[in-house]
Amino acid sequence: MTAAGPAFLAAQQAAGVIAAKSRGDFAGAEELLCAIGDDTVRTRGFMLLAELALALVRTQTGQSMDELVQELTLLMAEAG
Repeated sequence: MTAAGPAFLAAQQAAGVIAAKSRGDFAGAEELLCAIGDDTVRTRGFMLLAELALALVRTQTGQSMDELVQELTLLMAEAG
């Protein structure tokens, strides 16, 4: 397994956490979250998942990453 291996596995698990949560399986989401590993691996996994998701949106919209991050930051500010 390469050095990036644990982060990619954690990103897959993070996607599973989100999928479980979205279907209302909160216990399953919590179980998957705990299975990811230590805080560093978990953080890297969620960061990689966020980067991949933003890249997917960027491909679909044609926006730059800076534009997407700015829009996301504004949405978070409105929600907070």
